[in-house]
Amino acid sequence: MNFQLTEERQMLQDGLRRFLADAVTPQALKAAEETGSSPEIWAGLAEMGVAGALFTEEQGGFGGMGFDLMTVFEELGRAGATEPLLEILLAGGLIAELGDAAQQALVEQAAEGGLQLALAHGEPASRFDLERVETRAVKAGEAWTLSGRKSVVVNGAQADRIVVSARTAGEVGDRDGISLFLLPKGTAGVEIRDYPLSQGGRAAELVLENVELPADALLGEEGRALDAIETAQARGTAALCADALGAMETARALTGDYLKTRKQFGQPIGKFQALQHRAAEMLIEIEQARSAVINLCGHLEADRATREIHVSATKHLVGKAARLVAEESIQMHGGIGVTEEYDLGRFARRLSMLDQRFGDATYHLGRFVRLKAA
Repeated sequence: MNFQLTEERQMLQDGLRRFLADAVTPQALKAAEETGSSPEIWAGLAEMGVAGALFTEEQGGFGGMGFDLMTVFEELGRAGATEPLLEILLAGGLIAELGDAAQQALVEQAAEGGLQLALAHGEPASRFDLERVETRAVKAGEAWTLSGRKSVVVNGAQADRIVVSARTAGEVGDRDGISLFLLPKGTAGVEIRDYPLSQGGRAAELVLENVELPADALLGEEGRALDAIETAQARGTAALCADALGAMETARALTGDYLKTRKQFGQPIGKFQALQHRAAEMLIEIEQARSAVINLCGHLEADRATREIHVSATKHLVGKAARLVAEESIQMHGGIGVTEEYDLGRFARRLSMLDQRFGDATYHLGRFVRLKAA
């Protein structure tokens, strides 16, 4: 396997890194606190066509492979950007895979930056298990009625369309019987509680009370959505791990600069052997995480069993590495490492929250064991 970036991916990486280095400023991040993202950064990403790298040519993009995702999301993590591109990947990917021609047109609008998307799948009692869906959808005539709750819907209050999962058959925990629906913004019966996320961006709690949707709101075949959701989350996990990789690189760079400038006993503390050993351990963990992310991105198109084993192995390894890098970076910075005014705190929070989404390191260790034993 050739691990070098193609010429197109190298150009995308270089352009994205330059743009984000200039655009993601403390002022832009402060301005984005109320809306979850910066209109200027979002418009810039749309002008560059970055979202097009998340989809195949058949879906209206120009990429869509695992290494395209890695290229984009590593740079977002490196810069600490809060733009909801991951939600475009998740919800847009499901629409592109399951939707009809009219629904698939939404993906192109989202890729151009004119439409915000979100995925509402997790629920208060589901933890990380994709098949645990309690929200119900009942068909009456030509309409669907949805009732239930969804938790931590990233970009939920800002989205123009929300892809919502609901059970149309079976019991909670069954793999069959889960369907997906397109929920337009402002639909009656939807209560949205919006709140900020500690690492930047915003999420929402959704309460659906007898929400009526037309028949054409259904995405794909009734009751057969779980496999598509699992595929979308595998791609989302690869993107998250690449994001964590970029954030770890920035945390390491900030720590290296600090070790060179902070002096004690008349010399930079980076000359102390104990700190050199800790910095070297950070570097080793990051490079090991990079290998795991590359491995996962190279297996996203494999059969389900192989793909999911790599998903859990990578999420576990990256979660452990992210925790070590965050803790060691803060420790080697001393008191300044936990202050709001210093960038490191923002990246440490980002790494902590990235570990929690789609299953933390402990969850994926157990899942890896179960998958290998199956």
